[in-house]
Amino acid sequence: MNAKTKSLVLAALSVASLTLVAQNAGDHPRRQAPPLVKALDANSDGVIDASEIAGSAAAIATLDANGDGQVTSEESRPQRPEGAADHGQGGPREGGPAGGPAGGPPRGGGSPLVKALDVNQDQTLDASEIAGAPAALATLDKNSDGQLTSDELHPGRPDGAPEGGRGQGGKRGPRGQKAPPEGQ
Repeated sequence: MNAKTKSLVLAALSVASLTLVAQNAGDHPRRQAPPLVKALDANSDGVIDASEIAGSAAAIATLDANGDGQVTSEESRPQRPEGAADHGQGGPREGGPAGGPAGGPPRGGGSPLVKALDVNQDQTLDASEIAGAPAALATLDKNSDGQLTSDELHPGRPDGAPEGGRGQGGKRGPRGQKAPPEGQ
């Protein structure tokens, strides 16, 4: 093969591989909703509508794996694949729920959904909290349209922050140091 033919073949292969990469980038599934949201969003449309809010107590009760009438944080947490270690940043988690102190609340405060449902903030939805789920969910309906959208379930997410991302950071200076605000 002459140099011109080799260049054309190389260019064609490069375009084909870039096209494949671009197509596969869109194939990555979105992060799965937590079991609590899955249970509440019966039709999996991403919105907890009025009928789903009305049936929320029964939906939450389906998460009660041991039948004790309450849903613990372990029962409402996504199950890890078999053999997967329970590691966060820096190694295995220690202490209580979500890496917080043993016997204490998780760090970070939890989602507005959990905060609304878990009235006494003990990381367990007891029978009265489960029964009160429809009223608790109604408090999250900020625009009073009778349904809960992603914006109402995850308020305060900075514009442009990825779904499930931390949305924090900003411009960085040299060596990763936080840059001073513009105009200073």
